[in-house]
Amino acid sequence: MRGFSKAIITGNLTRDPELRTTPNGASVCSFSVAVNRVFKDSSGNQQESVSFIDCSAWGKLGEMIGQYAKKGSGVLVSGRLDQRSWEDKNSGQKRSRVEIVVEDFNFTGPANSSDNGGRSGNFGASSSRNDEPDVQNESQDGGDEEIDLSEIPF
Repeated sequence: MRGFSKAIITGNLTRDPELRTTPNGASVCSFSVAVNRVFKDSSGNQQESVSFIDCSAWGKLGEMIGQYAKKGSGVLVSGRLDQRSWEDKNSGQKRSRVEIVVEDFNFTGPANSSDNGGRSGNFGASSSRNDEPDVQNESQDGGDEEIDLSEIPF
């Protein structure tokens, strides 16, 4: 049987996205989304909990997120779950982390709206994915032209 992994979350960025380049030249953007949940406890009192979800976006999608998203931005993120494991260099302990590898990204609200004009916008990657991030995710026109901010629809 073939597995399936899809996560969709909405919340606010907890920090400015961090854009970096891997040794082989691929762009990757890392960020975290705070997801709030309101519920009633067993006494009927309203409670709130927050989950902090780590995300990474590769290629042009990551570059765009790194350029336009800011701490506090309201976002909707969808992608696949990925677990990474490593050994901590200082303690020698094995560590692991689950994150969302972003396939689609939208601004959802006016949080820090000075950066996105309070309008919604959509950054999407190709829907066909394999097990490795698509670091060749180029724009459809294939150009590396300067982006005119007045032409962006959000």
